[in-house]
Parts: sequence; C-alpha cells; structure tokens
Amino acid sequence: MSLAPRLDIRQSQSLVMTPQLQQAIKLLTLSNLEIEAFIADEVERNPLLEAPATDEVVRPERVERDAPAGADELVAGTAPAEDRALDLDYATESHQQDSVSDGGAALDGALGLTGGGGGAMGAEAPDLDTLSEGEVSLGEHLAAQAAVAVGGADAFIAAHLIDQIDEAGYLTVATAEIAERLGVEAERVEAVLAIVQTFDPTGVGARDLGECLAIQAREADRYDPCMARLLDHLDLLARGDLGRLKRICGVDDEDMADMIRELRGYDPKPGCRYGGEAMQAVVPDLFVARTRNGWGIELNVATLPRVLVNRRYYHELSHGPQDKASKAWLNDCLASANWLIKALDQRQRTIIRVATEIVKQQEAFFLHGVAHLKPLTLAKVAEAIEMHESTVSRVTSNKYLSCARGLFELKYFFTSAIQAADGGDAVSAEAVKSAIRALIAGEGAKILSDDTLVELLQAKGFDIARRTVAKYREAMGIGSSVQRRRARALAG
Repeated sequence: MSLAPRLDIRQSQSLVMTPQLQQAIKLLTLSNLEIEAFIADEVERNPLLEAPATDEVVRPERVERDAPAGADELVAGTAPAEDRALDLDYATESHQQDSVSDGGAALDGALGLTGGGGGAMGAEAPDLDTLSEGEVSLGEHLAAQAAVAVGGADAFIAAHLIDQIDEAGYLTVATAEIAERLGVEAERVEAVLAIVQTFDPTGVGARDLGECLAIQAREADRYDPCMARLLDHLDLLARGDLGRLKRICGVDDEDMADMIRELRGYDPKPGCRYGGEAMQAVVPDLFVARTRNGWGIELNVATLPRVLVNRRYYHELSHGPQDKASKAWLNDCLASANWLIKALDQRQRTIIRVATEIVKQQEAFFLHGVAHLKPLTLAKVAEAIEMHESTVSRVTSNKYLSCARGLFELKYFFTSAIQAADGGDAVSAEAVKSAIRALIAGEGAKILSDDTLVELLQAKGFDIARRTVAKYREAMGIGSSVQRRRARALAG
C-alpha cells in the first residue's frame, strides 16, 4: 500500500440546503400571524420589499418560469436553484381560487371573519389586546397594597415576595431561600410574608392549599381547632375518608358536613381572579364551509400579510451611479425579494392542497361530528397529494381550521386507529374518546367502571381493551370510578 500523496477524482451526491430552501421550509411551519412578523423583518431588511397600503389590491408578483420542481427533485438537489422552494407542482395544481383577490366571495367559516380583500399588515380588524386593557395583574394589585402597608427595608422584602407569587396566588419559593438570597433573617421574611398574607385577595401568599384555606377561614372567623385539624388532613378529604376525618376532628356528621360546606365557599386559587399573562387568541388560518358544489376551503386573508417587490425603486437604483459592490448587493436584494414572493405563494398553495385532502378524507366528521372521525396518517395524505410526508407535517404544524363545528388544529384530524368489534372499518381514537366522555356524562346513580365501559363500547362496535379505556379517560382528565363515586358522595 503506497503512502505517497496523490490526487483522486470521486463522484458523489449530497443534499445541500441552500439558504433559500431553508427559508421556504421555515415558512411552511409558521402560522399566518407568525408569517406577518417574519415579513415585517424582511421588509425592514430588504429595501426592495414593501407592504402595500390597506386600500391597495395587490397580488404577489411572480417570475414567469416553467413548472417548478417536485419533491423528489428538491430532495435530490437536481431542481434549479431558484425553484427549490416547496415540493409543489403547478402543472397539476387545480385549486387556483385560494384567496379573495383570486375571485369569488370570501367564506366566513363559523367565526364570521370575512376576508374583505385586506391583509393583516394593514387591514382593520378587532384588536384583541384591547380586551385586556385596564385589567390589573395580581402582582400590580399586591404591589399597590404593599406600598401602603410596608415601608423601609421591609418594602424591598415584600416586593421580592410578591415577585415569587404565581398566578394562582401561591408563594413558590421557600422563605429560607429568600432570606439567604436577600441576606436577611428568615424570621424577618416570615414577618413580612404574614403582612402580605393579609392583602386582598384573601388567601394570597400561601405556600400550600391548606395554608390558603386557613387564611380564608381566619378571615371568616371559622378557624377553630376542628377546622385546623381538617385542613391538616386534606388528603383524607380528597380520598373521601369521612369516617376517619370525623374521628380526627372530633365532630359528628352534621358538623363535618357544615365544615365541608364552608370549605367549598373558599377560593383555592385566589390569584386567578386577577389578570395574569395576556390572553393569546387562536386565529384560524383556514376556513371550511359547505357550498353548493361541495366544500369551500379558503385561507384566512385577514391574517395573511401582503408584500410586493418595488420594481420602480429597483429601476431607479440600478440606473444610478454605483460601483461593482453596490450592483451586486442590489441584485442580491432583488433575487431575495423574488424568492420570498415565490415561497409565500407556494406556501399558500401547499396549505390549500393539504387542507383539501384532509377535508376529503374526513368529510364524515364535517357532516356528522367527531364520532365519525376516521383514522388518518400524514403518510396517507402525503401519498394522495404526491408530496413528502415531512412537508405535510410542517404544513399541519401551528395551523388552525375553522368550520361549522368549531376551531380545530390541523393535527387534530390525524388520529390512530381502533379496530371495529364487528370487523368493519377502523375508527379513530378521538371518536372513542368522544364515546367514553358521553357514557360517563350520562351515568346515573350507578358509576360506570372501566370494565363496564369496555362492555358498552364493544356493544357500540369498538374493539378496545380496558387499559386503553383507562388511558383515554385519564387523558381527558376524568377520574376513575372510585374517584367519581367519592366526589359524588362529597357533593351530596
């Protein structure tokens, strides 16, 4: 074997992710509102991009070219560089009416939102942030009380304590840790905390549920030794062990019922009545509505940003005095702007194609409800529309669909399969969950066990195991038959 240096020629294939292709893939995963922020950054960075005024009707400018490359060409890297955006074939694209400015009237889905031909970068729409204007947060409410009740160095301790109180009103850090952090005695922190616990709302600043309820009991002048022992054994109350509780508290049935009734009047999360973080409204990216000719599917143009290339400005700059570096920079800006317009256009068409196939596969759901939701996988949709499965996965991320039955994330329509008991078509897991929820909601005096639920579900045609019923029940936040029986006993 020779160790001398030599030159070899080798041929190999590799996937190269160009910045443009990475950008196009990123655009797929973003929601319409996230796209708006992305476009705003691009407009600020690229002088050739601009957002049209609200009264302008603008279509994205396109660069005339042949049919773009498909998914296989994109992955293999054989497509032209300027075409490596998304795996979408315009030659087979049949859904051209993907926005209001394309043609017919807008669909308003189930939420009453109409396109109006405007985009979110300029169109007038209800400002959801104004709904929370004037709403005082818990921290602000407590700080205002601390400014009056505490002074000097204790005011600094009180401010730090308030910062460690969560939205429910509980202190999340031990007082010893706060004392070490601030370099003061733990007794002093405890004394300031006792003052904070007198603030409104009653029960704020507690370290656990028992202390929170105890503060409220003292405020109501109901904190006697029996109530104190009850609050020290809330775990027994949660389990419904009333016999043991009565022995510990030294009370009879009537007194125990009276104390439990008193506890029900207290607020276990006193801080929740004040504003916390700003509410994040879910805005649909797509509308689906029944039409005379089938199903109408449309992007929510009220949240779609609009952007165009300022050709006039480019013409002025290109014909002005400029050196070689300035000319290269200007050409890069034009190429980047053209690519962005093209990527946005292909993103919209790809979303429409995926949503159209979802509606086609789940038409029974849109007609009859969740009980008719069918098992569906990303691979099945990808195969039907001749795209890569990863593309479908990106399209369905962070996207919401509005229809007559409500607002649903696109991922909601992809569910696992449960075999039918009679050997017929499989049903989706969501349909089974809906059946379990309905059975438990309709149970009478006799609480249904998981075994009974299995029998009832099998009678409905669902071939399902007991452990699967328990898993679905817990996922929906429904307690076991024992927990539901105890809860009903306590309520009685």
